[in-house]
Amino acid sequence: MSDTPRLLVIILNYRTAEMTLRAAEAALADMPEGAELVLIDNASGDGSARVLQEALSARGWDAEGRVRLILSNENGGFGAGNNLGLRAAMSDGTRPDYFYVLNSDAFPDRGCIGTLLDHLQVHPTAGFAASHVRGEDGVDHTTAFRFPSIAGEFEGAARIGPISKLLSKAVVAPPLPTTPTQVDWAAGASILIRAETLRDVGLFDETFFLYFEETDLILRAARTGWTCWFVPDARVVHVGSVSTGMREWARMPDYWFASRRHYFVKNHGRVYAALAWCARISGATIHAVRCRVTGQPSQDAPHFLPDLFRFGLGLGPAGRRQITPRSPSEDTL
Repeated sequence: MSDTPRLLVIILNYRTAEMTLRAAEAALADMPEGAELVLIDNASGDGSARVLQEALSARGWDAEGRVRLILSNENGGFGAGNNLGLRAAMSDGTRPDYFYVLNSDAFPDRGCIGTLLDHLQVHPTAGFAASHVRGEDGVDHTTAFRFPSIAGEFEGAARIGPISKLLSKAVVAPPLPTTPTQVDWAAGASILIRAETLRDVGLFDETFFLYFEETDLILRAARTGWTCWFVPDARVVHVGSVSTGMREWARMPDYWFASRRHYFVKNHGRVYAALAWCARISGATIHAVRCRVTGQPSQDAPHFLPDLFRFGLGLGPAGRRQITPRSPSEDTL
């Protein structure tokens, strides 16, 4: 029996078929021998599934058995789509030892996947290893974080030096480490996950449509003793926000507010969630007033403060949006 770890790479596509194929090519060039790749079309409805299937055939990927395509019946969001890959077996029916989740607009440098794999293999209590992420312009993306908290909500919304200094230990996005470092959680754009960890804590909570799903998963794992690491020598280029259209948002979408509320209520209770909402409102108000007085442009999306207020009070369509929580224990490997 081979000691080579079984690695399954997962790339989720939503209406970005050509970009997804670029990500697949980059992943295939970096994948160790024996690793396999699954592409998941998240019910794109724009012909992406056909484009992906034709590309797999034209490039001979499907004949090799190293690349497979999974079609989702509905767009349940980031977590639900990736869960289809996390439930998948290797082509020979065996279960993977590790899963590498890669965004469809992210491209690993050579050696990235192997570096992450080596890190998890020498750190047996590490459940997650995330790579360094930079934009096409070479600018670092912030991808290693502390868990959200009441103080962190206030500091992150206020964005004022004295407040940030006073609450330095609560800053959600501290400076990126330059050496492998244990962090609270890391972004899911390029992250290696130990299968044993998922067997312990379950898969992504599909209540989250987008945002906070990896934060929730890594927090659940941390509470059972698993750690998350940021590994800066593993590097990827990330275009960012291609499938979500975030760059063109006129305002924050309802699902961001819904995911944020679900995260706090689920993991800390309703009272804590209410206090976190108050902290965010207070900080955002300070930021808005400061921008008004100084004439500086706001760093918040248009209508963010009134939308946050209405959502917290359950007013309007966004505030009344109901979500049905799913227990992670109901969805495991």
